[in-house]
Amino acid sequence: MQFIKKLFEPVDMTEGKPWEKIVLFTIPMLIGNIAQQLYNTVDSVVVGKYVGDNALAAVGSAGPILNLLIVLFIGISMGASITVSQYFGARRAEDLSNTIGNCITLTAIASAFVMVVATLVSRPLLELLHTPESILDWCTSYLHILFLGVAGLAFYNILSGVLRGLGDSVSALIYLVVASLLNILLDLVFVIYFDMGVAGVALATVIAQGISSVLCLRKLLRMRGIFELKGRHLKPQKKYSMSIINLGVPSGITQGIMSMAMILVQSLTNSFGEQFIAANVIVMRVDGFAMLPNFSFGTAMTTYAGQNVGAREYQRVKDGAKQGTFMAMGTSAAITCAILVVGRGLMGIFTNTPKLVDLSMRMMRILAVGYIAMALIQSLSGVMRGAGDTMTPMWISIVMTIVLRVPIAYGLVSLTKTPDLPTGRPESIFLSLLIAWVLGAILTIIFYVRGKWKEKAIQ
Repeated sequence: MQFIKKLFEPVDMTEGKPWEKIVLFTIPMLIGNIAQQLYNTVDSVVVGKYVGDNALAAVGSAGPILNLLIVLFIGISMGASITVSQYFGARRAEDLSNTIGNCITLTAIASAFVMVVATLVSRPLLELLHTPESILDWCTSYLHILFLGVAGLAFYNILSGVLRGLGDSVSALIYLVVASLLNILLDLVFVIYFDMGVAGVALATVIAQGISSVLCLRKLLRMRGIFELKGRHLKPQKKYSMSIINLGVPSGITQGIMSMAMILVQSLTNSFGEQFIAANVIVMRVDGFAMLPNFSFGTAMTTYAGQNVGAREYQRVKDGAKQGTFMAMGTSAAITCAILVVGRGLMGIFTNTPKLVDLSMRMMRILAVGYIAMALIQSLSGVMRGAGDTMTPMWISIVMTIVLRVPIAYGLVSLTKTPDLPTGRPESIFLSLLIAWVLGAILTIIFYVRGKWKEKAIQ
């Protein structure tokens, strides 16, 4: 019971056993990430089961473009989490208040920008990627609705990042679970009863995300014992805005580069036709859940390193990095085994087509072992980001996705073309990802051991 009680308290990571603090922070966040992943997964299940495989392909084809056009929020969220965690660890309340206020203002500006620009460019981008005509209109309507309601997504990500920086991973979890349950209910109502198809699942997501963002803001406004949030704190101040931007931009660029790589590979994926596109969606949805522990440990390590660097506890950072990384890799090893055993049943949730289940499972087997490599990448990159070194993980991601993954994918597809397979073997798409992950893990170890990240803490 004591352990359960601790899960529902903000975590000060500058004291106590490193592994215990990391676990206490990671568990609620992992549950929250699972709830967040349910947004896209439920969308896919509902459209796949009740609308058809082409609708499933449409939702998946829209994903890379959605990810590319929300990189501003990824950057602000990461910058906010790092800055907040370091000021919190250093017990600098006024700096903390100004940072949180500037986060809210930057998010409002970025939301307005993305809402206008992304809505205008989404269809041209889909056409540029040779999205099949049979799913083009569905993809476009799905993206338009999500971008018009992008403020909910933006504020949830940024405000939950602030809460995590303060050591509170539970509040965002509770609000996200509520929003996820609402999302599921609305998906079923809009698709089954109102027959809104792909547009219905997009509208359900927008409404649910908006509610989760309002709940996060409400929680922050009640944390007066830790910081204040008054009108003067919302006024943009160069010191705080630039700190958030400087720390967050590399993470945003990293996400943007990964999204660009996905878009380049999506063009290859589209060349294999609607069925492989649908299989790719299924694999990526299962992959999304399989990667959640890695992302959760990575975020936990960012907050852990941020608080301890703020408190100038560098040996404690190293101890926690070692313990957190081993826990993350062990968790991923267990998930890999589970996927290989029960993966076929997971694939069957998304479609009633046996051939599609077989194709999806074949691709999933290729990726499975790579999750252990990604556990190492996320954990050690999280430590470097938390210390203020967001550039090194960015460059590693550039090498991993652009220099390695994209050329390998195109190269393998070209090498496997035959008269019977004029577009090459579809396995090439996932094999290229596995190779990039393994090489990325090697690069991450090298740069972590070099230790330049210890010189990057904010002053």
